[in-house]
Amino acid sequence: MTDDYFNDIDPVILAIDGTLDLHHFAPKDLKTLIPDYLAECQDKGIMEIKLIHGKGRGNLRRSVHALLQRNPLVAGYRQAELHSGSWGATLVSLKPKKP
Repeated sequence: MTDDYFNDIDPVILAIDGTLDLHHFAPKDLKTLIPDYLAECQDKGIMEIKLIHGKGRGNLRRSVHALLQRNPLVAGYRQAELHSGSWGATLVSLKPKKP
């Protein structure tokens, strides 16, 4: 496939519902995807988010946590409980939007 093929593809519209499954995205896209998704959630008043990164070797989880640690919108984050994805998901709490 050529680069022209990818330039002709329409952008993917994501549902902003507080759950983002990162399996559908390339790791290189996370640097913009996660901050943009968190900002959209905050704009919609969704203050608790679940990021699904999978269990695997933990590389994606570490990348996600590094991005969350640097994001000014994030009040805190933690590993999901056993019934919510365990160590294959991270729960994120956002700070309230400033007026």
